[in-house]
Amino acid sequence: MITFIVLLLIVGALLAVADRVAASYAERTISDRVAQQVADQKGTSEQPDVTIEGFPFLTQVARGLYHEIKIELADFSGPAGEGRTIRMKLLDVRANDVRAPLSTIRSGDGQITAGTVTGTGLIDYAQIGQLIGQPGVTLGEQNGKLVGSAPVQVLGQTVKVSATAAIKVNGDTVQVSFSDVKAEGLPDNALVRGLVNSYVQKLAFNLKVPALPLNLKLKSVEPQADGLKITAGATDVALNSAGL
Repeated sequence: MITFIVLLLIVGALLAVADRVAASYAERTISDRVAQQVADQKGTSEQPDVTIEGFPFLTQVARGLYHEIKIELADFSGPAGEGRTIRMKLLDVRANDVRAPLSTIRSGDGQITAGTVTGTGLIDYAQIGQLIGQPGVTLGEQNGKLVGSAPVQVLGQTVKVSATAAIKVNGDTVQVSFSDVKAEGLPDNALVRGLVNSYVQKLAFNLKVPALPLNLKLKSVEPQADGLKITAGATDVALNSAGL
């Protein structure tokens, strides 16, 4: 009986090791393919860190269904038009309900698809301020909204003007315009309002989000304490090009 128990423990340990070896191989394969996809889109990042969630891995292989694959791309950057580059410290991608029949993995024929893919990243305010190109502009979040402020020369004096931004997603572009302007210490008349509003209109900007891997498309933008959080998504994504 003792010998039998020892054998069971050894077999269990060997299966656990085999499971992790198989998972690590699949994770490396996905990482290499995603890195290649980023490069093909003229982007850069650290080597993607891939984790296939769930244990045991081989059971998921046998069923042909993977609950979640986590792909983290540190220092992601990509072209944003007009010679600009957008950088994110981390692009966090999650592929859920991945269907990969064992026959497809063996033969390479057929489709490997993810029911949903979601990606999130943060574009910091300092970077956005540089893209606006207006000196002295600062951006931040207040009560869930994007606010901007800047020093403005009006009637021979410098005053601080602040405004609230409206954010709109149009394809792969974030469109930002400002309204609800406040300027303390200035007379409230048509001339002053016209001068201030004219300046604030110059703060409006479009921010093109770089091409993202795995067919991710921009869905929403949310102001955070330190930057604009972008959320991208896709459904029924063919992952064969990303490897499994």
